[in-house]
Formats: sequence, structure tokens, C-alpha cells
Amino acid sequence: MKLKIFFLFLTLTSLGCKLENKSIKTIETKKSEQYITVLGIAQDGGFPHIGCQKECCADYYNGKSKKKSVVSLGLVDLNNQQKWLFEATPDLHTQLATLEQRHLKTSLIINGVFLTHAHIGHYTGLMYFGREAYGKSNINVFAMPKMRSFLEKNGPWNQLVSLQNIAIQELQNETSIILNSSLNVTPFLVPHRDEFSETVGYKIEGKNKTALFIPDIDKWHKWKKDIIEEVKKVDYAFLDATFFNQDEVKRAMTEVPHPFIEETVSLFKNESIETKNKVIFIHFNHTNPALEKTSKERRELEKLGFKFASEGNNYDL
Repeated sequence: MKLKIFFLFLTLTSLGCKLENKSIKTIETKKSEQYITVLGIAQDGGFPHIGCQKECCADYYNGKSKKKSVVSLGLVDLNNQQKWLFEATPDLHTQLATLEQRHLKTSLIINGVFLTHAHIGHYTGLMYFGREAYGKSNINVFAMPKMRSFLEKNGPWNQLVSLQNIAIQELQNETSIILNSSLNVTPFLVPHRDEFSETVGYKIEGKNKTALFIPDIDKWHKWKKDIIEEVKKVDYAFLDATFFNQDEVKRAMTEVPHPFIEETVSLFKNESIETKNKVIFIHFNHTNPALEKTSKERRELEKLGFKFASEGNNYDL
């Protein structure tokens, strides 16, 4: 009798473990209907960076640090089986694969790509849609008027247009694009080095939450809007974090103006923890210590309430 009770106990224990593990797996794999996923966090040159002889890049080659993809967000709507990409980076081929393999696989590789401006990390990935690579037709590319003109009048990008690999959908400042019944995207102009095109950020509005995406801007005070007030209006704000401070690189910062992380933190220093929690830094130069999760600079700012984008992070909308 005792032996039967013992085996019954073992059976129930084993079954309990199986049920518990199944429950945990369900929790881990469950996704909301709509969400933003981070596909890249680095500045245009990526990480490791070309010609870099610094310790930060040496850590990658010594196996102490991982490659970081160029800044990009994926927008996923599981209910409507749709997905979009923000930025066409040099890492677009692997970013689209990640979006397909880990988030949503459909008959379309992507429902559309939203571009911010004509700097190398933000549009050159369009090359993968051409005949030398993917070679399919009519992939929607959302671009502002000057950005559209740049693509249509300059090679090799105009070949994508003439061969109808891409179909450019023209955007207008502050005019929303309705993606479906519960997703809107609105471009807005921001000041930046506009050698070839204008520069925009995006407001992404979901069923329940809203996000800002401003990977590039010269300085917050040059923008006609108040960044603090704009952050308060949304749930997430992915903001330009190219450089940590003035002393980071030995180069005239007037050539590559961006708001330093220290400047942004100073602007928000008197705001509530709720507001600081909305700030998610993204678009890190390879020299930026905040690029690495374990850096003391990053940890100190996290204690203040600020957040940092990492590849694979998901944000419900």
C-alpha cells in the first residue's frame, strides 16, 4: 500500500511540473495584438564602427560585446496580420528576417517602410529590395516630398522606382496615415542636417498607447515644439541619444549636432518619475558608454528613471 502511494505521489508531482512548465511557456510567448519591437539601436555607422581602434570596438572583436544593428523599429499588428518597418538601414535584411521569424510571417515581407531622412543609416537598406537581392514589386515606402524626389532622381535608388521594386507613398508634415482601424502614423518635421532631404520624426498611435520616434534631431531648443510637453502626451518616447556628452569624440560637434544624453537628462531633471520613464534613449554612437547595458553611466541614469532601448524589446500599443 505504501509503495502504491509513493508511485501516485511521483506521478502527480511529474504531472504538476509539466503543467507548471506549460503555463510558464504560454506566458513567455504571449504577445499583445499590437506592439513596437526594437530591431536596432546604433547610430548610422553601426557597431562595431568602421575604422574604430577604441576599446569599445576591441571588446566586440575580443568577444566581450555583441554587434549592434542600426536604429530601426518594427510595428506589428497580429490581429490584422500586418507589419511595418521604421527606417531602411544597412541591416535591413536581417531586421526583416527577425521581424518575420520572431514576430509575424505573412505572404508580404513587409507592409511598408517609413523613412525619416537621407542619411546613410536610415534609407540605404532600400538596396536590398532591388533586382540584385529581393527583386519583388511594389513594396510601399513612405517618404516626405524631398526624400521622395531624392530617391526618384538619384541612382541607384531611381532604379528601384523605375523597376517598380518600391512604390513611394508621399507623406505630408503633420498629416496622419491610417494603417488600419486602430493604427495611425503621423510624420512631423524636425531640424537636422538636411543635405538631401527633410528630416522627420513619427508619432505612432495604437489602440491603447502612443509612441514618439525621433532618432535624429540637431538640438531640442531648435525644434518649434517643446520636447517635454510632447513626451508627456505619449506613453513611449524613443529619443536621439547619439552622444553621451561634449567630450565623447575628438571632432567638431557642430559638424554632427545632436542633443547629448546629458542635455536631455538635464531638461527632464525636474519632471516626475512617470515622465522620465517614458524617455527611451536610442540611436547610440559606438563611442557612447550608454550603448552597453552594464556601463555605470547607463545604470546611473536608469536609477533616475530613464530607459534605454535594447534590441528585442517590445512595447505594447
